[in-house]
Amino acid sequence: MFFYEMITLSTNGVLSSAYDFQSAFIANLIVSVSAGLVGGIYTVNLMEKWIRNFAFWKALVFIIVTYTAAALIISFLGALYISSENLNMSFLHTEVLEETLFFFGTWMFLKNYIIWLVIVLLTLIVLMVNDKYGPGVFPDYLMGRYFSPKKERRIFMFADLKNATGIAEELGEEKYFNFLKDFFKDIAPAIVQTRGEVYQYVGDEIVVTWKMKWGIKDANALRCFYSMKKILRFKAKRYMTKYNVVPDFRTGYHFGSVMVGEIGQIKRDIAFSGDVLNTTSRIQGLCSDLDVDILASKDFGDVCYKLPKNVMKQAVGKEKLRGKADEMELVTYVWNKD
Repeated sequence: MFFYEMITLSTNGVLSSAYDFQSAFIANLIVSVSAGLVGGIYTVNLMEKWIRNFAFWKALVFIIVTYTAAALIISFLGALYISSENLNMSFLHTEVLEETLFFFGTWMFLKNYIIWLVIVLLTLIVLMVNDKYGPGVFPDYLMGRYFSPKKERRIFMFADLKNATGIAEELGEEKYFNFLKDFFKDIAPAIVQTRGEVYQYVGDEIVVTWKMKWGIKDANALRCFYSMKKILRFKAKRYMTKYNVVPDFRTGYHFGSVMVGEIGQIKRDIAFSGDVLNTTSRIQGLCSDLDVDILASKDFGDVCYKLPKNVMKQAVGKEKLRGKADEMELVTYVWNKD
């Protein structure tokens, strides 16, 4: 915005020869960095919390009031600096303070206030859509990609909590719900960092999907599993203190073509449809029988040939999947400590 306005003024011949580029640039830098830090922290930590805990109109009032206070403070810092430089006086000099306060009655302040309020509200909308559909889906949704069904090749991972029934009986309904809530929250960074998308939560199971490009790149789909395990090991002490049990899970992997599109009338959602989902679920269901934490189709093992560091692929052989006429070749992965 700073460079755009400077070029516009220069192009129209209204940029004064007394214009101090360095002072103007530093003043805008102070405002930009302050706004970025304050706005980022405020957006992530307050806006989402207010929207979840209050009626929308009340949350909106809180957001606008807080934004206005932040805009006044940050603008005051920038205007104070530029006024001090222009008048060649200290920050606390009366004339500097008067010049600074005069800035709040100018069109420039009002224009910046409105522009950034719109940006904040649009950011909020993007965050709300990301909360609903998951990170990375918003650009596709904005482009109308899912309004009509499309065929895509995707990787799916079904992750199921071990001994969920026993844990639920031990903890009770309310505490078990909070246990699941913490579990899904804690593993979320592993999914985001590997470019995964949460398709759905089904009780104690989570379904994650990757576009082929991102799932195969750097073994993202497999790295997600090991990152989730690492996070849970790191937080084991907290889980033991809070619930007296540490969550563990088993996963199944497969890939293939699915139809994806927006579905529903009363409540709309983005849905995947295809045999690959059923197959992945059946593969995951065999983990317990074969006593492994991770199981994948051989087809997935072949296409995801690049493996995370210290991870080795092992053949399991052909297994009969429930509801399937033909046997399927499966593989598992083991951590090689050497």
